[in-house]
Amino acid sequence: MHILCDAYVVFFIVCFLIALLPWLSCFNVDEKNKMSFSGPVEDLFGYTVQQFENSEGKWVLIGSPLTGQPAKRTGDVYRCPVGQNKGGVCEKFLLPESTTIPNINEVKENMTMGTTLVVNPDGSGFLACGPQYGYMCGKQQYITGICSNVSSSFKVLNSIAPTVRECKQDMDIVIVLDGSNSIYPWYPITDFLVKFLEKIDIGPAQVGLMSYGDSVSHNVSLNQFNNKNDLLKEAANILQKTGLKTMTALAIDTARKEAFTAERGARQGVKKVMVVVTDGESHDHYNLKKVIDQCEQDGIERFAVAVLGDYNRKNKTSEEINNFIVEIESIASEQKSDHFFNVSDEIALVTIVDVLGSKIFALEATSENHTSSFEMEMSQSGFSAHTSKAGVMLGAVGAFNWNGTVVMQSGQEFVVPKNNSFHIPEEQRYEGMAGYVGYDVQSAHTPHGVLYITGAPRFNHSGQVTVYRFDGENVTIIQKLKGEQIGSYFGSVLQTHDIDRDNYTDILLVGAPMYMGPERDEQGQVYVYKLNESGLFEHEMTLKPVNQTCCMAHSQNNCKSVNKNEPCGARFGTAIAAVPDLNLDGFNDIVIGSPLENDHRGAVYIYHGSQKSIKEKYVQRIAAGGDGKSMKFFGQSIHGIMDLNDDGIIDVTIGGIGGAALFWSRDVAELLANMTFDPSKINLQQTCQVQGRTTVCVKTEVCFKYRIKPDKHTNTGTGEEVMRELYVLTLDSLRAIARGRFNETDSRRLQKNESIVDSFCREHTFYTSASKSVFLYTRGPHKLLLCFVEHLSVDKNHKTKHLKPEDLSLIKARSSLIKGLRTV
Repeated sequence: MHILCDAYVVFFIVCFLIALLPWLSCFNVDEKNKMSFSGPVEDLFGYTVQQFENSEGKWVLIGSPLTGQPAKRTGDVYRCPVGQNKGGVCEKFLLPESTTIPNINEVKENMTMGTTLVVNPDGSGFLACGPQYGYMCGKQQYITGICSNVSSSFKVLNSIAPTVRECKQDMDIVIVLDGSNSIYPWYPITDFLVKFLEKIDIGPAQVGLMSYGDSVSHNVSLNQFNNKNDLLKEAANILQKTGLKTMTALAIDTARKEAFTAERGARQGVKKVMVVVTDGESHDHYNLKKVIDQCEQDGIERFAVAVLGDYNRKNKTSEEINNFIVEIESIASEQKSDHFFNVSDEIALVTIVDVLGSKIFALEATSENHTSSFEMEMSQSGFSAHTSKAGVMLGAVGAFNWNGTVVMQSGQEFVVPKNNSFHIPEEQRYEGMAGYVGYDVQSAHTPHGVLYITGAPRFNHSGQVTVYRFDGENVTIIQKLKGEQIGSYFGSVLQTHDIDRDNYTDILLVGAPMYMGPERDEQGQVYVYKLNESGLFEHEMTLKPVNQTCCMAHSQNNCKSVNKNEPCGARFGTAIAAVPDLNLDGFNDIVIGSPLENDHRGAVYIYHGSQKSIKEKYVQRIAAGGDGKSMKFFGQSIHGIMDLNDDGIIDVTIGGIGGAALFWSRDVAELLANMTFDPSKINLQQTCQVQGRTTVCVKTEVCFKYRIKPDKHTNTGTGEEVMRELYVLTLDSLRAIARGRFNETDSRRLQKNESIVDSFCREHTFYTSASKSVFLYTRGPHKLLLCFVEHLSVDKNHKTKHLKPEDLSLIKARSSLIKGLRTV
């Protein structure tokens, strides 16, 4: 008679133990044996790092944005060879010398070359940017930024400066001065006039001077002086017109009709600018609107300055002062905030010289559309950069009055999106001001096309990330992600990654490195967004660093150690790197920098990928050592895309201020365990004899397969690498009293030490020690537990050595599914 009983299942359960508990963190980036590069802290050596390979070898590229101390500080990029017998000696590229735009008056001092550094995805070269690169238009300096496109052979192919504009300095400026008796004293007027004229490049720009009171006089015609010194002498000696009346409308109309004529030197097609300085309401205000409309028709850009000295001296009412301001403001062109100024008295006029000059010269690069606000003049293109198969993205945080933009590559051209592409003034009147769009840039590849991403960490003070599409000309906003804390700098660091290696983006990580922790310290955090099937990013988790206790000299709480540097915290998320599969589990990984940890020494965190995201708990934290002086802010920059020592595993480069280090990734040992049973079903007819007693016997075969990853290190059975292993079998592991015993030990437990080369199998037999009735009616499965411990390895000379974390830093165990035996 055959009895089938589902309860009598022998389960195979794997218990995986690793000798020496420190291994349980399961990481394989070697912290001890690294290659270091050092440079001057004051040069910000290590601010950016990239890995690179060409026909000459493998390299670490290191940005040093303030190289050239103490004078020029142009910055540069260093190339540092890696590999055997290289020595780690770094050499400057001298990029500032070969990065240039012809036919402009360049300013390379403080250009900060190396602030941005990215390699091309196809390995054809790299892009290095100096966002503080500038040029002169007359006396006005513009900061537009520049990038150097460097080939794989380290030759500068071309310079990229898409926001540089031709200086349009040809301008006719007529200054109309109120010289009526209420202006007192007069010398501040001439002082203001001289200081203002000093900022104008006479020649390309012409200046005419007029003064008025009861009547109007031409003091200087536009074409009267072709050098600045003669003009300054004349301006310094202009006498006050005097008069009991203030005929402002007459003066403006006279300037329009007479000063801007060919007879007085006006040039056809040149920008016309009028500056009116007055201290009182006009006696002919009834003509003012008509005169202003005629100036508008003639294309005369008008700046108006209201001097409140006479009103304040006579203690006039606020209503009278307001009426005066309204009238003078009506003279100014739109936007009023850029064209109208008021000062408390005549002496205070000199305080507006700089800003008035900058507003007028802002017309030069944008005179085509007659705007006086900064568009590309202070754009700092190259503040961030991203290269992909879709092209190049350049962040330009200073564009459009520091609202910022992203310069997009379209074919061989670079396109600057329109002003309202990322900022709509009507809808975001205050929120978007100085938002710094372009602080960082990224792209995401989806089945539906490319998504472009940019961060604006100052948007509405809490930060914003914008996801958009670009068709070669127009920007279409797809999604906006909002920061949650004021001042956290949410969006200052962006990183996308394809975790499961299917060529489509899975996640977006957004850094908020200045996020305040509970102790009001800048701990920082990183938001992880998962790309859903609809092509939108959904928040999945928030990553945080090890909490940093802030103990400063002024702290009230009891501190064991006191931090020397402020601000305190971590700034976790200052750098986020997408790296390939470090631990060889088939999923790509993430590395995050936290440069303020441990009193500004710094640290980095490694997160392993899993399916289409990352594991929330970091697997390795690498902390910087040292005194924090020769190098600090470790984790400021991170890059890891290459195997730099030819062992088949990706290595990681981490930069700080004053140095960088190349961390080698170690081999991964993989041990696969399996167990089979014979017979596959327990025969309760008790056909086995053990110690003179008839019982039920089962044979079990335990098999292990051992290999080292990457595959080129896989064992071939030649005996070059041997794993020494201890394994333990336990019957009925969850019961106090076992229902079976092993023949070899006459115990529920069996322990073996074995050496494994490639693979190994061993057969063991156990028998049921319980009676048949107990076996039938005892509830619960019959479990067999396999535990194994790797603690020794044997080299090819058969000498035993203890494994250390730096030898095989990550051991993986895999087993078949739970197996069981049924009774028959």
